[in-house]
Amino acid sequence: MSLLDQIFMGFNVAFQPLNLLFCFIGVLMGTLVGVLPGLGPVASISLLLPVTFHMDPVSAIIMLSGIYYGAMYGGSTTSILVNIPGEAASVVTCIDGYKMARQGRAGPALGISAFGSFIAATFSTIVLMFMAPPLAKMALRFGPPEYFSLMVLGLTLLTYLSSGPMSKALLMAGVGLFLGTIGVDSLTGTTRFTFDIPVLMDGVGLVPVVMGIFGVGEVLQNLELAIKRDIHVTKISHLLPTHQDWIQSKGAITRGTLIGFFLGILPGGGAIIASFASYAIEKRCSKTPEKFGTGMIAGVAGPEAANNSAAVGAFIPLLTLGIPPNAVMAILMGALMIHGIQPGPMLISQHPNLFWGVVISMYVGNAMLLVLNLPLIGLWVRVLRVPYTILFPLILLFCLIGSYTMKNNVSDIFVMIIFGVIGYLMRKYRYDAPPLVLALVLGTMMEESLRRSLLISGGSPFIFFQRPISAVIILGAIFMLGSSLIPGLRKKREKIEKIISEGEDNEKVGKIKSIG
Repeated sequence: MSLLDQIFMGFNVAFQPLNLLFCFIGVLMGTLVGVLPGLGPVASISLLLPVTFHMDPVSAIIMLSGIYYGAMYGGSTTSILVNIPGEAASVVTCIDGYKMARQGRAGPALGISAFGSFIAATFSTIVLMFMAPPLAKMALRFGPPEYFSLMVLGLTLLTYLSSGPMSKALLMAGVGLFLGTIGVDSLTGTTRFTFDIPVLMDGVGLVPVVMGIFGVGEVLQNLELAIKRDIHVTKISHLLPTHQDWIQSKGAITRGTLIGFFLGILPGGGAIIASFASYAIEKRCSKTPEKFGTGMIAGVAGPEAANNSAAVGAFIPLLTLGIPPNAVMAILMGALMIHGIQPGPMLISQHPNLFWGVVISMYVGNAMLLVLNLPLIGLWVRVLRVPYTILFPLILLFCLIGSYTMKNNVSDIFVMIIFGVIGYLMRKYRYDAPPLVLALVLGTMMEESLRRSLLISGGSPFIFFQRPISAVIILGAIFMLGSSLIPGLRKKREKIEKIISEGEDNEKVGKIKSIG
């Protein structure tokens, strides 16, 4: 089947009425998630994951994907109007977006944010469409040693780019790998670390863990925060950017798109670093850098293009290599595996309808977002006034229902509550959750790849260095771990750490003055 035939098949799948409906639901809910501070795509996808268990896999992934890239659109609304990012990747938009709103230019700020996001996401989807098939063919040459090395590199990169000390991120990755070993050994049939507790015989479920850490933990943390929502009430008009606005923004959108796409592919990079990197580059490229922070439209266009481009780019390693680059992709990978679909090189050949249907649905979803966001800004402003005393109990209710309905097992609710408390403590003491979730998802596959590699080599660990691809990948992971001991590289990592921690700390948004 030629590439053109596959694309036409994707359009046929994406434009089926049911898939169009779920795409619309996904992007609409994603925008709502982005608008509401205190929620995020990880928590929201975790909450809705149980809803997809009895859905068609294509429709389920289309909807969950729409929530992810839809949240990137919605996050800019609160950043511009409220000076509080609804999503961590939109924190840098507050710097110039809110100033524009105060100057009576909320309309152009929201408009360029929507158009820049659409252009970036569309470009990234086109690149995804042409890059994924050859990358998947190349990955077919991977054996167990290459896959083990690739997973090690993914976890290492994620810990290297974490928002806290690398030691804490490595500890969380270790905890995730340990949780993945609980249950019945797939090779020997013996039970491991169950302590004769029946609920642990099937292992620690992904759904209760992520719903506890990201759902319950998020609620418990936000109950401590006195988030003041000072909504800038003004008549929002002139949503279409002027010719001068486009001249000032076109370079920022182009650079933000490219930066976001390539950072989105990297494990641990993602939308947060992409948006901050875009802002820093725009400030350095500008002839008037001193004006950044006073309401520069390029300071809105670049980061918004970058975070939306990164959201689409993150699908490449997940769909072609079976390696999720961030926590959202890890949950999507879990959703695929629950439906009996293994992400990786064989996905395109074995499930072409799913791959091409999801890719083409991104075109459709981004067009829906462009049409939805601008007319519904007034509605999103009203949604922002929903009291947290109403919002948070509903989130907890969804968590309880979602954890129970997966296996109809009350024990999963207790697992979720335990991990909710753990997630709260992790946030409080600055321990990153993404390495734990990613390690939990990859743990079983890593163990199987390691065992198969050692069987091939007769027990010799040197097999990972004797095969060229595996050797390059594993040496890259070792370099990442060792670089934390090199003073110059350690300082660079500390800068990255500072960027991500600022992006995840909504309380400090108003204090951020400049970057770069």
